Amino acid sequence: MSLNEFLLGSAIYLAAAVISAPIAKRLGLGSVLGFLAAGAIIGPSVLNLTGGQGEEVQHFAEFGVIVMLFLIGLELEPAKLWQLRKQIFGLGLLQVAGTAAVIGAASLFVSSGWRESLAIGLILALSSTAIVLQTMAEKGTLKTPVGQSVFSVLLFQDISVIPMLALLPLVGVAAAAGHGGEAHAASLIGAYPVWAQALLTIAAIALVLAGGRYLMRPLFRIVADTGTREIFVAFALLIVVGITLLMGLVGISPALGTFLAGVVLADSEYRHELEMDLNPFKGLLLAIFFIAVGSGIDFSLLFSAPLALGLGLVAYVALKLATHFSLARLFGMSGPDRSRFSFALAQGSEFGFVLITLCVGLSLLSGTMPALLTAIIALSMALSPLLMMLDEKVIQPRFADGDFLRDADVIEHDGVDAIIAGHGRFGMTVGRVLSAQGKRTVVLDIDSSQVDTLRAFGFKVFYGDALRVDLLESAGAREAKLLIIAIDDREKITELVRIAKQNFPHLKLLVRVFDRAHAYEVMAEGVQDIYREVYSASVDLARDALVSLGTHPYEAQRAVTKFRAIDEKFLRKSAAHANDRSKLIDLARQSRAEAARVFAADRGGETSDTDNSWFDEDGTRS
Repeated sequence: MSLNEFLLGSAIYLAAAVISAPIAKRLGLGSVLGFLAAGAIIGPSVLNLTGGQGEEVQHFAEFGVIVMLFLIGLELEPAKLWQLRKQIFGLGLLQVAGTAAVIGAASLFVSSGWRESLAIGLILALSSTAIVLQTMAEKGTLKTPVGQSVFSVLLFQDISVIPMLALLPLVGVAAAAGHGGEAHAASLIGAYPVWAQALLTIAAIALVLAGGRYLMRPLFRIVADTGTREIFVAFALLIVVGITLLMGLVGISPALGTFLAGVVLADSEYRHELEMDLNPFKGLLLAIFFIAVGSGIDFSLLFSAPLALGLGLVAYVALKLATHFSLARLFGMSGPDRSRFSFALAQGSEFGFVLITLCVGLSLLSGTMPALLTAIIALSMALSPLLMMLDEKVIQPRFADGDFLRDADVIEHDGVDAIIAGHGRFGMTVGRVLSAQGKRTVVLDIDSSQVDTLRAFGFKVFYGDALRVDLLESAGAREAKLLIIAIDDREKITELVRIAKQNFPHLKLLVRVFDRAHAYEVMAEGVQDIYREVYSASVDLARDALVSLGTHPYEAQRAVTKFRAIDEKFLRKSAAHANDRSKLIDLARQSRAEAARVFAADRGGETSDTDNSWFDEDGTRS
């Protein structure tokens, strides 16, 4: 490839990434789907702008997946990885074995024998590490319990590629490829006996672990002492590239090797620096990887064999969903988490392309089967963000709205002083304070996974929808003095205020609101005790900022106390004029003038027309 050809190809891929990502984000589709669609458009099936370099580009971009696994390893300390052992080797093993068995059995109807069915089952059992982890990271669900389960399965899948590469040649009938085929072409140990290969593999993994623990940290310290950021970045890339080469030479998944290196470095002092330095490389390479996958989709099968491709794709996704849903239920996941888990892993894997190439060399796949499997995997990867969006936008709201919900808990209590609706980050603190003071509380929460998690930590929480009058009755609403509304949904907060006012007028309501506009909405229902979500924390921060800038702590506390009083007075006044913009502006000016007078009197100075404007906690000018 000449320099001009390389530059032209780079320009096409980078332009596709730059154009597709903002459009996909604006449409709410996520960047991964945008990259896949862009790849399909510039690929040989549509505009044919990628030339014949698609496979080379994909191999290069797969380095992004490797960097991503290294960065994920940096976030998991060995102790955390040990905590996930049940999910990795229990749920992960059952997912690979169970899915391979189900898909392999189903493919017996279309394959040429059990060998081909076994190969198909193993190829399609895997899921895309790159797409799933990138999409979940964008949505912020990777560190949730279900996110950790999904990650554990993907990690085991990466590990399982190694025995698959060893098993398939034993099943194959092509003797020439019987020791590893193309997938092991670069391996230095392929000619050794099996026991020697196993020892060398273990030695390579031990070298990565020991090197990360005892060699990399001193080297990082030496490099960091140079004070040159570029050298630190170069050394970080050298580690990832070196481990990738080592793993490839002994026939191990490079992603697994770099992940282990990341885990070893997770508790080092250079962890955050490594994350910041490698993140840009990961993001760019993953974008190119997804574009390369999209460009590899063979749309000719849509015209030559549309029925086979369509039925194969639907059957594949359906079998995966059914198998994963059953496994999630077996492992005790809640309904919403079962759905998230199943839809997240419903696509094929980038490793599937490697296994297809190996199986073709072993004569395990015949006729149009390789092209069909490649198209099914690529299309399932392209559909994956849409499937996860379907779960998020359609399935999950049905759980929240009451469809498919488990039955509400039977609530038992020995009298109640206060009912707390919502036990998230806001309600939990309130509940802990009241319980510590010996107050009798009944806590209700609609998130079943949250309820189960909190119970494991010893909290007394009941599962149920606080908007149900009968559930409030059984929670003790007739005898309680107080209803604390801390739900994480502004519409439901307002609705619960109306329900409580109508059915339990004796209850005193303390209501969490999100911002000033939401406060106006709740106060219009007759509630005066409202608590803005981030207001108190922001005022506390302002007090500490004043102290840091030289104000005496007592004076700083006095200043924010006065500010609270003035702001509270303005809030009460302006609530009656929430829909009158001109009146709100007049009141805001009066409030600023009053604040300026009060603080100027404290300082013994004059009011200022330029320094006395301030903003509400939601960022809008008051």
